[in-house]
Amino acid sequence: MPPRSATALARVRKVCLSFPDTSERPSHGAPTFFWKEKHAFVMFLDNHHGDGRLAIWCAAAPGAQAALVETEPEHYFVPPYVGPSGWLGVRLDRAVAWDQVGGLVEQAYLERVAKKGKR
Repeated sequence: MPPRSATALARVRKVCLSFPDTSERPSHGAPTFFWKEKHAFVMFLDNHHGDGRLAIWCAAAPGAQAALVETEPEHYFVPPYVGPSGWLGVRLDRAVAWDQVGGLVEQAYLERVAKKGKR
């Protein structure tokens, strides 16, 4: 893993694993973070299928994806596969406000807990 990717992954990992009942394991070849070992809330991807992005894909509250992609398309995108479910792509290879990334990761965690915790 290139140094830039390793540094970004370490930062994402630190935030994701700071929440209760979280774990990490590969899913579809990417480091993925889970709540209660089965509900994914963040995936870390580096050049996924040659897209050239260093990014996370994260669960998002209803409407968040559309609002962020529309207002800041240079930083946010609709990820393949999970995008239709409202997940948000967050570029880490551009000027990154890590406090904002941390907030989005926390929101992703809370979104999964709220959605899956009701079951």
